[in-house]
Amino acid sequence: MQPRFKDFSLMTTHRFWLLGLLSITLAGCSSGADEGGRSGDAPTVVGGAVTQAEFVSDIEAVGTAFANEQTVITSPVTERIEKLGFADGDVVRRGAMIAQLSRGEESADLNAVEARAREADKKLDRLAALQKRGFATDAAVDEQLALRDGARADANAIRSRISDRVIRAPFSGVLSLRTISPGTVVTSGSPIATISDISSIKLDFTVPEAFLTSIEKRQVIEARSAAYQDQSFFGTIDNIDPLVDPLSRSITVRAILPNNSGLLRPGMLLTVRIVSETRTGLAIPETALIAQGDQNFVFVVDKEGIARRTSIEVGLRSDGMIEVLSGVALGTKIVADGTVKVRDDAPVKAVLPVGKSPSKSKAVSGRDAKAKGADR
Repeated sequence: MQPRFKDFSLMTTHRFWLLGLLSITLAGCSSGADEGGRSGDAPTVVGGAVTQAEFVSDIEAVGTAFANEQTVITSPVTERIEKLGFADGDVVRRGAMIAQLSRGEESADLNAVEARAREADKKLDRLAALQKRGFATDAAVDEQLALRDGARADANAIRSRISDRVIRAPFSGVLSLRTISPGTVVTSGSPIATISDISSIKLDFTVPEAFLTSIEKRQVIEARSAAYQDQSFFGTIDNIDPLVDPLSRSITVRAILPNNSGLLRPGMLLTVRIVSETRTGLAIPETALIAQGDQNFVFVVDKEGIARRTSIEVGLRSDGMIEVLSGVALGTKIVADGTVKVRDDAPVKAVLPVGKSPSKSKAVSGRDAKAKGADR
C-alpha cells in the first residue's frame, strides 16, 4: 500500500505544476491581448476643421399667380349675337371689338329721331327769321328750341344704346377660349369672354408674422414653377397686406413678376424664395454635429489626438453645412464624420479626405425659414 500512496503524491504534484505553467501562459496571452486591444482603441474617423463661409438667410413660401388685370366681359343687354371679333386665345388691344349684338331696332329708332331733330331744327330757323321781322314771339321760338334739343337728346340716347351693343376690350390682353357662337341669344350679364393682361404677374403668398421685419417693399424675390423646373423668375415685392390673419398668424405679400415671355399663367402655383440676410460665419459639416435634445455638440481633436465633446451653438443650415455661432474657433480640428465610433476623452485617428484641406472655407447658402403660405 505504501508505494501506491507515494506514486499518487508525485502524480498530484506534477499536475499542479502543469496547471501553474498553463495559468502563467494564459496570463501572458491575456496581457498581450489587452495591450493589443488598447492599441486598437483609437478608431479611424474623417477629420476636418472649422472653416469660414458665407451663409444666406432666406424665407421660402408658396404662392398663387394672378394676372396683372383680369375681367369677365359680359353682355349689357339681352340680345342676339351678330358677330364675334376674336378667336380662341387671341391677343387684342384696348378698344378692339369683341362681339356685336343685334341693333336693328335701335338703328331704326335712331333714324326716326334724327329726322325729327332735323325737322325741328328747320322750324327753329324759320321762327328765328320771323322773330327778327316781328312776326314770331319769343315764347314760340323757345318752345321750338326745346323741341329741337329734345330730339337731339333722344338721338344721343339711342346712339348710346347702339354703342352698348358693340362690346369692346377694356384693356389689352389675351382672350379666353370661345364658349359662344354668332346667333346665340345672350341675356344681360351673360359672359362673353375673359380677358387677362399677363404682361406682368401678381404673385400672392403668405409668410408667418415672425418674418414681418425681414421683408419690405421693392425687395427682390425668386420664384419657380413645376412647369419650368430649371428656370427662375425674378420680381420685387409690391405691397404687404397691413392686416395679419388672426387664425394662421400670417400676412399676405404681393410681388410683381415681369412676364414678357408669357410663360407664367394666372392660377399657377409658384414657390417663392426671399433673401433676407447674407452673412459670413464659422461652418462645420452636418455629419460633425451631435444633437441631443436642444443641445448641440462636436468632437474637437486636440494635439495629442484625443477627442473631446464640446458644446456649440448653431445657426443656419444648408447644402450639408451648419453655421457655428459659438463654442469653437476658426481652424479648430474636429471629427467631421464617424462620430458614432468616438467616445469622449478617447483617442482617435483623424484622416483627412483626399483632396480636402481643413483650412479651406466653403461658401454655402442657408435657409432659416420655410413659410409654406399656401398650407397655412
